[in-house]
This record gives sequence, structure tokens and C-alpha cells, in this order.
Amino acid sequence: MKIAAIIQARMGSTRLPGKVLLPLAGEPMLSHIVQRTQAIKGVNKTVVATTTSFDDEAIVQLCKERQYDYFCGNEQDVLDRYYQIAKFTKADHILRVTADCPLLCFEEASRLIKHHLNSQADYSHNITVWGSQMPLGTGTEIFTFATLEESWRDGQEPHHREHVDEYIGDHPELFHIEKIIAPPDLRRPELRFTVDERPDFELIQEIYHNLYQPGSLFSLNAAVQFVDARPEIKRINNNIVQKII
Repeated sequence: MKIAAIIQARMGSTRLPGKVLLPLAGEPMLSHIVQRTQAIKGVNKTVVATTTSFDDEAIVQLCKERQYDYFCGNEQDVLDRYYQIAKFTKADHILRVTADCPLLCFEEASRLIKHHLNSQADYSHNITVWGSQMPLGTGTEIFTFATLEESWRDGQEPHHREHVDEYIGDHPELFHIEKIIAPPDLRRPELRFTVDERPDFELIQEIYHNLYQPGSLFSLNAAVQFVDARPEIKRINNNIVQKII
């Protein structure tokens, strides 16, 4: 079974433009996400999925410099980007990662992959907004190529093309869906570890400044314990309202 992790990344965020390449502990944020993705057990290939937009040329340059595999596709049709990469790499399963989640939990992603394969599911996830209880921005999802292809073929609404998994969410009766719940020490859905706005990034900066060591990865559990011990840090992005779609 070949599993491809695809990291969707673009510079054109409306709330925090260029966030994927913001400097974080001496590295572009995207580089940290690539490193954490590559640490996931079971992943055979990691690809950065960016766009043909001129603004995203900076992402392409980073990928070339760091020798990351990358693909440039339609800026609006993220679903097509995933499908084209999956088809080209001949992936049997696709792990979806977004480039605004620098605390992606590689340990739980590894557990998710194992569960997905053992259950022979079409789609599996540990996403916060769908009830996994993980800290927001630390979970992920995996689906079979057949599921991706069906979504690509039949999902024609704008939100289907933009969000990759929305066709599956709209038609759960068509798919075998599995959800894994966070382990007790990570059941913290109130923690916001995604980067949508400047306060989100400031919180992540505090965590990386204190926990990151070049050449190694710190666990999500360490990040949770760090912010729990410092209530003032948890308050940095308390007022951000999560945008679901």
C-alpha cells in the first residue's frame, strides 16, 4: 500500500497573507510542517500541493531549495490538486495535511493510518471539528484513492472543490467512515493550535521558541503541557472565532 501525504499550501490567506512561509524558530513554518509530516509512520511520499499563482512562486522556490516534492495546480480547485498528485504518484491512500498546522500530531497521525488500514475504511479522521477532541489544528484525515476519485468526479459544488473532504461530509451514506478519538491526555478541543490570524501565530511562536530544537521534533503532548503551565500564553488567541468553511 502506497500512502502519499499531500500538504496544501498557498500564500493567499485573507486573514494572514503569506503565513505558510512566516519565520518560525529559524525556519519557514511550512518546513516545520513538512518535517512533522515526514515523521508519520506509514507515509511513503510527501508532496507540497501549491498553485500556479505568481504569489505562490515563493513556495515553489522553497521546495526547490529544500528538495521537497511539489505540484502546482488550480488555485481554487484544491480537490483537483489532490487528485492529480494522487494519480501521478499512484497512491493507494492519501493523507491530507494543511500548511497552517505547525503542531500536526505525527504520533496520532501514525495511529490514524494504522486504524484506517486495519478497518478498511474509505475515509478516516481525527479532526477536531468532527468530534475527535484533538486540539484544533493537530489532527488529519486519510482516504482511499477510490474515495478521492469519486469525490473529484461527483463533487461539483464550489465547497467540494475548495475543501477536499466536503463531498464525503455531505454524503456519509456513500462511504465507510472511521473516526478515532484523541487519547485522554490530548482531549483538548478548546486549545487552538491552527494559524489563521496573527494571534494564532504568536501563540505558536511562543511554543516553538521554548520547545523546538533543530534536528528533532517535540511532541504535541509537550506543547499541551507547556501552555497548560502558562495561562497567559493560552489567552493569546482566545478571542479568535474558528471559521468552519
